[in-house]
Amino acid sequence: MLAEGTINRIAAGEVIERPAAAVRELIENALDAHASRIAVGIQGGGIVRIEVTDDGVGMAADDLALAVQRHATSKLADDDLVRIETLGFRGEALPSIGAAARLHITSRPHGAAHAAAIRVEGGRVGEVGPAPGTPGTRVVVEDLFFATPARRKFLKTPRAEADAIEVAVRRLALAAPHVAFRYESDGRLGFELPAQDRAARIAALLGPDAAAVLRPVEGVRGDLTLSGFACLPTVSRVTVAAQTLIVNGRPVADPVLRTAVRVAYRDVIASGRHGVVALYLNLPPEALDVNVHPAKAEVRFRDPAEIRALVIGSIGRALAGGAGQAAPMSFFSRPKLRLVRPARPGGFAEPILAFPMPPAARQAPAPPSSDFPLGAAVAQVLDTYVIAVAADGSLVLVDQHAAHERLTHEALRAQLLEGGVRAQPLLLPAVVDLPPADARRLTDHAGALGRLGLEIEPFGPGAVLVRALPALLGTPDPAPLLRDLAEELAEHDEATALDSRLDAAVARLACHGSVRAGRRLGAAEMDALLRQMEATPRAATCSHGRPTFLKLSRGEIERMFGRR
Repeated sequence: MLAEGTINRIAAGEVIERPAAAVRELIENALDAHASRIAVGIQGGGIVRIEVTDDGVGMAADDLALAVQRHATSKLADDDLVRIETLGFRGEALPSIGAAARLHITSRPHGAAHAAAIRVEGGRVGEVGPAPGTPGTRVVVEDLFFATPARRKFLKTPRAEADAIEVAVRRLALAAPHVAFRYESDGRLGFELPAQDRAARIAALLGPDAAAVLRPVEGVRGDLTLSGFACLPTVSRVTVAAQTLIVNGRPVADPVLRTAVRVAYRDVIASGRHGVVALYLNLPPEALDVNVHPAKAEVRFRDPAEIRALVIGSIGRALAGGAGQAAPMSFFSRPKLRLVRPARPGGFAEPILAFPMPPAARQAPAPPSSDFPLGAAVAQVLDTYVIAVAADGSLVLVDQHAAHERLTHEALRAQLLEGGVRAQPLLLPAVVDLPPADARRLTDHAGALGRLGLEIEPFGPGAVLVRALPALLGTPDPAPLLRDLAEELAEHDEATALDSRLDAAVARLACHGSVRAGRRLGAAEMDALLRQMEATPRAATCSHGRPTFLKLSRGEIERMFGRR
């Protein structure tokens, strides 16, 4: 039989695997206590100190003594673990934190004459005593994992742990917009939100670019109800970090919901991008099992197929209803192809612009029949695809964005290998508003970004000043580029992350600087694109691995039409 202290430390490792888990548990307790205001402050990524204060119902001295005992909870009326209607219910959070850290709790019920306090250090529980304190509860956690040093060795850098905490607090703030939240890290204010309606809370936390294209999501399927907001495809992210999924008031990272969101966006955004959503799913408690993971990080649905159908259908309707958006088309409802002949003037379409390619490529003559594998351009269809005919009669279909993305990627890579990407100063520096953590992350790597031709500097706690962009990119809007680079850095949080992933960063730059689908090209531009592809390594795929062109031989075409 293991010693009680050892048992407690093992349990602590299952429930509190990192500082963000401790913060999440403490906020969930505050929400279960019907708090209307919650303040979170951390130091050293939550390893040095975590403080969570709320104005909830509070605990009397007797309850405070029980709260730090394992499996002691006031949140279950009986032994039924099926109908769970609170965020916490096991009674493991506080004793688990107390087993791994120095825990100090002060709590005062509303109407009580004074507060009570208790300390737990490395599993050793002190006596409850009177203390000063306002109504509600204040929990201080210091020196996390001092009692389990082996686990502490597996923590990431303080900055990475702080970022994980901020993500957790943001998701809980999205889950409870009726509660005011304040978040500080190392004395710096991360955000402060009043109690507000759901739309205002989502807009405040997702950022102005996402807020501008939010569309309401509503759906009902039997006893399942889905609500929330989804961004139009014009705003997407490189990771799922901007997807908030709330089930019965509980933020979750659920593969069923993630897959449903991905499928809903599959036909309207590029592969490798992710939609931005904040979804609130409500279902009967007995249709949901929240007791499948010690840290309550996963849930299990009784009928996942129904959930998937509800999410996919509801998001699809929301995206179809947006301005300028259309529902995904079936094969039989596709419009007739609109051919644009090279010699035809641009008319009222977007002006014909030159590719940002070397002059020799732009001035390439019409190809002699047998010297150019991709042939000569004959038309552009859907303002997206270039049709060419090769010398052997093959038909070539080129995705102009994917192809130019690879060309830009290789040109940027060549400049980087030569010593650094050439920068083009902006006539007027641009100010990009970002979440404070993203702004700090980018400015911390300003030196490495400078090698990529991106010159930035801090501009207040939640903004970045952009002074130059890579010359090859032209003049794209820097905001989406910076947001993607910040997410790239968040996924790889070590100090040398960008240096070790410069090629991934170059690919991200190339994507933002490439000719977009929907831009009409002239004859010279189409031929220049083909010639440059033939002279560029790895040009058969874009930076994300998608094909840049398809080729049908004359024989294949004849077989398709039954001529062979």
